[in-house]
Amino acid sequence: MHTVTLAAPPALGPLLARGALRSPFKRPAPDAAVPRTRLVLPGVRVDLARLAAYERVCGFATGESALPLTYPHVLGFPLAMRLMSGRDFPLPLLGLVHTSIEIERRTALAADGAYEVSAWIEGLAERRRGTEAVVVTAVRRSGGGGRPVWVSRSRYLARTGEPGARRPAQAGAALPVVAEWRLGGDVGRRYGAVSGDRNPIHLHPLTARLFGFPQPIAHGMWTLARCLAAHGSPATTVVRARFRAPVPLPGTVRYGADGEGRFELRGTGGRLCVEGSVRNGH
Repeated sequence: MHTVTLAAPPALGPLLARGALRSPFKRPAPDAAVPRTRLVLPGVRVDLARLAAYERVCGFATGESALPLTYPHVLGFPLAMRLMSGRDFPLPLLGLVHTSIEIERRTALAADGAYEVSAWIEGLAERRRGTEAVVVTAVRRSGGGGRPVWVSRSRYLARTGEPGARRPAQAGAALPVVAEWRLGGDVGRRYGAVSGDRNPIHLHPLTARLFGFPQPIAHGMWTLARCLAAHGSPATTVVRARFRAPVPLPGTVRYGADGEGRFELRGTGGRLCVEGSVRNGH
């Protein structure tokens, strides 16, 4: 794999525009070649004002000395976007749906620390609804060397067939309900502002309809962050989450947990939208 070291985070606006222009010319296929580039951004420091805004949008306590478990995803998102908007990335950027994520945090990450962030495409896989790309993000302490202190594997689906069509999630018995949250229609825009993820399916009814969704839907990473803000997690932890069905905006969701590490988010009629688990990493 070829490593490219960046001097600054890529600007997200031009990347989204580039990816949008290239999207109509891409045809998802699981046997397509994937970029063999690993992007590295050294010396990353957290903008504490932006971090506080993220914490408020997602429900985390503000002013903590350690980063929220999901925040390194935001630090790596510009690198992932550069890879996924590139000419050699075989899936169309517009309309990509985040289907699952696994996060391993090996220690707490200080909010005032300096980090090296890297990202690469691990591969493609065929799924019933289309082709999925696996994007890996890793975070190391600057100058620390050794293995990463935080790693994620995100899966993004490029759907084929009828836009927006998907089989209802098969769900078992619901977990005990811990909280009910009423979500405003602006949640996608608010999260997009603090994360940089301005995928049109999350922003406005009109742009969501262009991709087959009757309403904007919440970002998968916002739903996960909101669940983890309520659930909590140890400093060393492994989180696995699947985004099973869209969370329409506005709407009402119920957060459930079983006290043994499992959590979920359910929408109207008990529809399972997010399911996951938090495990101690030791």
